[in-house]
Amino acid sequence: MNFTAEQLKSAKTREDLLKIAKVEKIAVNKTIKKLKYEAELQLLQSEFVNLQKWLVSKKKRVAVLFEGRDAAGKGGSIKRFKEHLNPRTSKVVALTKPTEVERGQWYFRRYIQVLPNPGEVVFFDRSWYNRAVVEPVMGFCDDAQYEQFMVQVPEFEHMLYEDNMKLIKFWFSISKEEQQKRFADRLSNPLKRWKFSPVDMKGQELWDKYTYYKEQMFSKTHTAYSPWIIVKTNDKKQARLESMRYVLSQFDYEGKGESGITLLPDPNVIMRYHRGATQIDI
Repeated sequence: MNFTAEQLKSAKTREDLLKIAKVEKIAVNKTIKKLKYEAELQLLQSEFVNLQKWLVSKKKRVAVLFEGRDAAGKGGSIKRFKEHLNPRTSKVVALTKPTEVERGQWYFRRYIQVLPNPGEVVFFDRSWYNRAVVEPVMGFCDDAQYEQFMVQVPEFEHMLYEDNMKLIKFWFSISKEEQQKRFADRLSNPLKRWKFSPVDMKGQELWDKYTYYKEQMFSKTHTAYSPWIIVKTNDKKQARLESMRYVLSQFDYEGKGESGITLLPDPNVIMRYHRGATQIDI
């Protein structure tokens, strides 16, 4: 049962709506949860506007990497991160497969070209870590290329750290059952069908192989200067809010906390990689 037009007109406050819902036995928990999410999202986005102004004034360079299995919620999170930011000093990078020329170049070269300039924040929808998981799983690179990458990437990131670029690496962790559910949703929704690719089709079939390479990546590229931050939840909205909180918590920008919302991420959702930590995408 839903609210009638008359009931909505008669309600002047949120309390009035809740009273009507209780009397008429209208389920409102889902609606309240959605409204709470939207209110929190708006406040966090207002904090990001202040953060961006500060980054510009201080000429800081920030790169945020969004990694995870297919359908883990990377793109949806990036959309909320960037939604109200000035496009002149923020951008999304989602590189397509390398060209024939790029395949003959040093692997990191094409990523170096799109790293942030002073005062800029760049959101990577997948990154150089394609070579750590997707490429070896799908056979897009050979063993020698993979091994070379795994040796070079900590050194590459250490150079970025020494050059005062802030690098944040997210891994969005979802369960196998949740991935299957999201794949089915993509295929059944004409507006989302474009997201489903031949690589996605292999996601469930090659789940264990993805797990192996994911764990190899964590153990060899999680460092004190460039740690992996795990976003552990099957709830897309929770993943968006908590990852936003984490980024905001990393900077002491002017106007921080003016929105009144907590900027401390939930430690049950946001955590540094640790070999002994319980995971859901295994």
